[in-house]
Amino acid sequence: MKKSIALAAFGIAAFSFAATASAQAKPEDQIKYRKAGYSFMSWNMGKIKSNLEGTYNKDQVIAAANAIAGIANSGMGALYGPGTEKDVGDQKTRAKPELFQNMQEVGRIATDFNAATTKLASVAATGDKAAVQAAFGEVGKNCKACHDKFRAD
Repeated sequence: MKKSIALAAFGIAAFSFAATASAQAKPEDQIKYRKAGYSFMSWNMGKIKSNLEGTYNKDQVIAAANAIAGIANSGMGALYGPGTEKDVGDQKTRAKPELFQNMQEVGRIATDFNAATTKLASVAATGDKAAVQAAFGEVGKNCKACHDKFRAD
């Protein structure tokens, strides 16, 4: 329980700090970079899914899980700065305005997501396909938790 509270507090603080750091990039670039990060994570999720459904290649799964955890834990909260709640220039966003109005909840969801991706990378290193399947499912649940509330179709 204490670990969960500490992780949540850390996530909120990291998200807040990251949002402050967003002033270094223009809103249009922030949207472009976060879309690239999510696309890269999605591509790697697809690689893990293919391995779980077909021939399991431990090394491919490890590489994909490490990539996902690396991006997830890279401070992507910095890419949700002021002015990124709407389309900017040629950069379209699917983030709902509610995301920017519920930063404490977003911080909790982000912390849970980061923890799930870190666990996936750790479990992938063991080569245990069943454990990877379970950890992969947790990452998917965390993706869905944010998408359902804060991502427009």
